[in-house]
Amino acid sequence: MPQAAGGIELFLPKSYDIVWSLVILIVIAVAFYKFILPKFQAVFDERSAKIEGNIAKAKKAKSDADAAKKKYEDQLNNARVDASKITDSARSEATKIISDAHTRADKEAEQITANAQRSIASQQQQAMVSLKSQVGTLATALAGKILGSKLQDADVQDNMLDNMIDDLDKKTKDGQ
Repeated sequence: MPQAAGGIELFLPKSYDIVWSLVILIVIAVAFYKFILPKFQAVFDERSAKIEGNIAKAKKAKSDADAAKKKYEDQLNNARVDASKITDSARSEATKIISDAHTRADKEAEQITANAQRSIASQQQQAMVSLKSQVGTLATALAGKILGSKLQDADVQDNMLDNMIDDLDKKTKDGQ
């Protein structure tokens, strides 16, 4: 009987087992390399392309968003500047309108005052004329009573009235 193998030799395979195992391993490796690995590589490449495409889309979307944000901020700044200009223009226009209204009001007040003064002067002159004629009539009647007779002559009455009116005018002018 052959002698029983002992020790470590029990765990070592025979050389024909090693050769056949290597042949099967090589066949499996070649089949894996030729058939399975290209499919995995295609899946990996497809996923990589999708990821890169999504990254590119995200970058483009970000740049578009940044551009839109910048455009919005520019429009907002322009709107603020325009609003400021409109406000300043409205303020200056309001100031101008107020100034024009004050000027017109002052002119109208001056015109009303001038008209009132002319009206007062006219009424004063009418009152003076009326007063002179009444004073003249009263003075003639008084003079007639003092003299004891009525002054019949119209020329004498007119002359006397004119003298009295002139005296009154002088006294009023001196008193003023």
